[in-house]
Amino acid sequence: MLGSLLAALVCASPVFAQKSGGILKMYHRDNPPSASIHEEATNSTVVPFMAVFNNLVLYDQSKPQNSPDDIVPDLADSWSWSADGKDLTFKLHPGVKWHDGQPFTAEDVVCTLNLLTGKGEDKLRRNPRLTWYTNVDSTSTNGDLEVTIHLKRPQPSFLSLLASGYSPIYPCHIPSAQMRTKPIGTGPFKFVEFKQNEGIKLTRNPDYWKKGRPYLDGIEFTIVPNRATAILSFVSGRFDITFPWEVTIPLLKDVKTQAPNAVCQTTSMNNSTNLIINRDAPPFDNPELRQALSLAIDRKAFVDIINQGDAQLGGVMQPPTDGVWGLPADILATIPGYGPDVAANREKARALLKKAGYGPDKPMKLKIATRGISLYKDPAVILASQLKEVGIDADVDIIETSQWYPKIARKQYSVGLNTTGNGVDDPDQNYFENFSCKSERNYTGYCNPEIETLMEQQSAETDKDKRRKLVNEIDRKLLEDNARPMIMWNRAAICMQPYVKGYVAQVNSVYNGFRFEDVWLDK
Repeated sequence: MLGSLLAALVCASPVFAQKSGGILKMYHRDNPPSASIHEEATNSTVVPFMAVFNNLVLYDQSKPQNSPDDIVPDLADSWSWSADGKDLTFKLHPGVKWHDGQPFTAEDVVCTLNLLTGKGEDKLRRNPRLTWYTNVDSTSTNGDLEVTIHLKRPQPSFLSLLASGYSPIYPCHIPSAQMRTKPIGTGPFKFVEFKQNEGIKLTRNPDYWKKGRPYLDGIEFTIVPNRATAILSFVSGRFDITFPWEVTIPLLKDVKTQAPNAVCQTTSMNNSTNLIINRDAPPFDNPELRQALSLAIDRKAFVDIINQGDAQLGGVMQPPTDGVWGLPADILATIPGYGPDVAANREKARALLKKAGYGPDKPMKLKIATRGISLYKDPAVILASQLKEVGIDADVDIIETSQWYPKIARKQYSVGLNTTGNGVDDPDQNYFENFSCKSERNYTGYCNPEIETLMEQQSAETDKDKRRKLVNEIDRKLLEDNARPMIMWNRAAICMQPYVKGYVAQVNSVYNGFRFEDVWLDK
């Protein structure tokens, strides 16, 4: 009895330690392309602006591993499925107001879904997650506090998509253009300012509908593009918390040496380093040359050099045990280019290059496009060095963040060193967003009707074991087709000063966990 009482007191103790007040200061790795989460494809936007909004539902921010079992109410107090699995009804929380004082109603949910499906009068400039919602037939209301999303077919994972940080609810009365520069939400923090290449400021929402939250008075993000400068500023105490997962494994040792009291959480990111190849333009309209690129890669070397061994090799889905749906290692090793015999793989790559007319007297010259942040630039340099091993003369072409996504979406590149962060650990998100024929984020132009059919089948499958078998079949086929050759799955750290309390890094997504409503400063 006494033991149970003591355990309860220990578990409860953080509640009594929570303090209101203070500004959380975080550095930001680069300039966000805009403030509109629905129009962007990067956590450079989600990290500073998720706190402005609410979702219908959300992954529990206190639990590190995102799981369908840990989806909790947000704007929706409850939800229920119809017997046929096609209608999802939400009971909404009463009395919620937008930051400008307008009431939140079920119509705002309808407007958001119409915006995302392209059915409304207002339009998004870019809609990178349109494929998340292609199964939505319509959305209807029953009064101000009940809304039903009608699906064309059953989709068990749909609730998981709605729980992502990529799924905020937007207001009907604010045009999408304004959301890019002056977003209005219902969240714990209100937008103050966004100065390009300088920083972002949020302030506490005094009328937040979750009573007692947030604890902080505000959050300030200062843009510091140079990673070394940013880390030194954190160590010196200028910042309370680092930008999520910008502390690599080698840098983590430096941080712990210089700031031994810092609290650091190392996790997977559900983020892969991969190649994007413009398969519609010469020379990589030749599938054998795409295969040569994949065969030239020493994947383990990337893991050892960049992460000192603390990363994972895997296929298209995040590998186990960090992920739920990834290919088993024994199957991965049977796919050309993914086995351990690098020398044999590279010999095959040279033979394919020779067959296409390249060789020592006529090397292929190549520019590797990549985004101008360290997560991209560092592996791009390694890739260029490895391609030289098979006779490809490669240089790195660095592109600023605001131009990176528009440029690759227009396929204005030949080969790119890319990272793909997934909003949730689910095949519906990853497959439809990155490999569906019509997706804005299918940057390589890969299109396979057979794969599209399998995508639909796995999405509707309610038996998890049967679904896993279909998912593995799709994964293997995508790798064999070199749809987007995988290099590695990343792990990194986020570090906080010891007085930062209540923040939990989300293990398997770089797009969740930035609501900050439960964070406080224990100074």
